Amino acid sequence: MLMALFCRSIVSNFPLPRLPLQLVPLNTTTPFPHCPSKSYQITALPLVLRCKTASFASLPSSPPPPPSSTMENPPEGYRRNVGICLMNPSNKKIFAASRLDIPSAWQMPQGGVDDNEDPTNAAIRELREETGVTSAEIVAEVPHWVTYDFPPDVREKLRHQWGSDWKGQAQKWFLFKFTGKDEEINLLGDGTEKAEFGEWSWISPEQVIELAVDFKKPVYREVLSVFSQHFQ
Repeated sequence: MLMALFCRSIVSNFPLPRLPLQLVPLNTTTPFPHCPSKSYQITALPLVLRCKTASFASLPSSPPPPPSSTMENPPEGYRRNVGICLMNPSNKKIFAASRLDIPSAWQMPQGGVDDNEDPTNAAIRELREETGVTSAEIVAEVPHWVTYDFPPDVREKLRHQWGSDWKGQAQKWFLFKFTGKDEEINLLGDGTEKAEFGEWSWISPEQVIELAVDFKKPVYREVLSVFSQHFQ
């Protein structure tokens, strides 16, 4: 009992000093250049903890896909399709060709995706079938499906041709770089499919949009905008 009273007396007469963390300066050689070299605020501690626990997976690396579609599942009612933007070796021009059925309409290669076919493999196949090109490498791709609707007359025509009534097409777009010689390009393709194009040329992104049919222009603008950083 006497010992307890003695201890209480000491504590009362000599109160222990509080030693807040803010009195201890941080190392002046901090690896974070935008943080002050010394800190006297204990409130800074939670900020450091948040930095340590942050996950880079939560940061979006590309624009999110439209709410109606994802990379795996295109929107309902649209035919799965791939589009190929083939740029020449100098990274300045894009391959475009005129359609045999509509000579005034120029477009980039595109085609349907077979059942259980991976879109990347479909793009490689369609490029070979429509242009004969095999000397090319994939540079980039649009991370989501891009859609366009068929005009009523086109929809009716394709309904008879395909035997299915699709609203339009949902496309997965790929940017290829051509690594071969122009002589490799053959509009008869690889001979496995009927030819679709009459003429071809290397043209600018602006010309690709200008020469496209109206209902494809918005898709071309979006796709070429995504790929624009790769054009010199």
